[in-house]
Amino acid sequence: MHDDLIARAKAWLAEDPDTDTRAELAALIDAGDVEELAARFGGTLQFGTAGLRGELGAGPMRMNRSVVIRAAAGLAAYLKKNGTPHGGDDAGLVVIGYDARHKSADFARDTAAVMTGAGLRAAVLPRPLPTPVLAFAIRHLGAVAGVEVTASHNPPRDNGYKVYLGDGSQIVPPADAGIAAEIDAIASLDDVPRPEFGWQVLDESVLKAYLARTDAVLAAGSPRTARTVYTAMHGVGKDVLLAAFARAGFPEPELVAEQAEPDPDFPTVAFPNPEEPGAMDLAFARARATDPDLVIANDPDADRCAVAVRDGGDWRMLRGDEVGALLAAHLVGRGASGTFAESIVSSSLLGRIAEQAGLPYEETLTGFKWIARVDGLRYGYEEALGYCVDPEGVRDKDGITAALLITELASGLKEAGRTLLDLLDDLAVEHGLHATDQLSVRVQDLSLIADAMRRLREQPPTGLAGLAITRAEDLTKGTDRLPPTDGLRYTLDGARVVVRPSGTEPKLKCYLEVVVPVADHAGLPAARTRATALLDALKRDLSTAAGI
Repeated sequence: MHDDLIARAKAWLAEDPDTDTRAELAALIDAGDVEELAARFGGTLQFGTAGLRGELGAGPMRMNRSVVIRAAAGLAAYLKKNGTPHGGDDAGLVVIGYDARHKSADFARDTAAVMTGAGLRAAVLPRPLPTPVLAFAIRHLGAVAGVEVTASHNPPRDNGYKVYLGDGSQIVPPADAGIAAEIDAIASLDDVPRPEFGWQVLDESVLKAYLARTDAVLAAGSPRTARTVYTAMHGVGKDVLLAAFARAGFPEPELVAEQAEPDPDFPTVAFPNPEEPGAMDLAFARARATDPDLVIANDPDADRCAVAVRDGGDWRMLRGDEVGALLAAHLVGRGASGTFAESIVSSSLLGRIAEQAGLPYEETLTGFKWIARVDGLRYGYEEALGYCVDPEGVRDKDGITAALLITELASGLKEAGRTLLDLLDDLAVEHGLHATDQLSVRVQDLSLIADAMRRLREQPPTGLAGLAITRAEDLTKGTDRLPPTDGLRYTLDGARVVVRPSGTEPKLKCYLEVVVPVADHAGLPAARTRATALLDALKRDLSTAAGI
């Protein structure tokens, strides 16, 4: 076992093109660090519907140039075998974008070299840019596929590899399995041609086209007066968002200076995710000093958008479900037509808004790879701060255009002497108070997640928070509307719970929703008290049932 492990590590080392990871791996081999080598060579980082994502480092269980070259070669082989069945006018063009994380530029360059060596044409975005710019560029240029090198809001030690096909949306089965099979078929990096040049580095015209497309997001002549504080969370969103806001005629956002520029070490946050505790503290401090109408945050690759508002004497971040409902109501008020869609873990309020407006409504599995594929999509959102407000331009979540639309809504309300919270109150009175929360457990040992799911399947709860479970669904079996996925859904009298392993992080995620009827605005405080109590009880009882 020991000798085999060392032999595999030495074979990997012989092919590794990166001086940093070569030195790292050589040191582990010289030290005879069997435990660490086993962690890195105990399998391979799996390519799935989220592409690749993992910790940077040497070995097949880490993100590194060797893994990326294999992934790119597998994607190239898949594209050459399958042509353009998934959209795209140009069977030879692959567009590549990247963020500002450690090694992102290297991974993008390696991908371009592999595509060129495979006889495809590669075009790389001119610099680190938001993920939605890459998603836009695929459709804009008629490419057969796109790659974005990003780990989104993961910790600084991570990086990732997200794959889109020619329709501009992320891969779903069976494309993921087809690409994975091609990756597995690569015996050696020596078999992968990687010329040193031959690909195109795009100029600013693609970004200019993306910014021009943002004009379609806003209504002609709408108010543009809301003042914002903005944080890029050490990511790549600042320059593009500022350009979009200037183009639209909004006041220039006040920047959170400490987080404005790209920094792959994310020095001011434990996790560069607006949803994580403490991540918005600097933005709130800036808001207290400048008194804006709202606070906007992007995650590091700017495909997500967080919104915070003054609530009483201080600032609080709105939940993704609250922003999702606000944007939906705004689009309905502007006369939008087409299908509204969301994932099964998002608030059922969207369905009620769509129903009242006479608009089609669809639920999908978790992830924009599913939401983006809904026929006739006009608007889609997911509770994890992801919003697709212009599917003809970007068929994915887009934190830049979502920021434009929520600022337009806040501007219109401001002109009427109202706020986003006032509109949320109106929606609660009209449709019932839809309150959501999440029980999220981060683990070091992934077997704990499997144990919790197995416990819930073998000993399913019959009630939670004093509410009877009226329907229990094991989503691994699929439904008449949904393909199979690893998840459980419980419908209760006035509540709903979805439990699933995270697709991108070592977390078990439980999504909770309660709906409390509200007769009028005077009844809102009591309804909120009732909703909070129910959500707390759901968390407690579900944690006990799952053993977490």
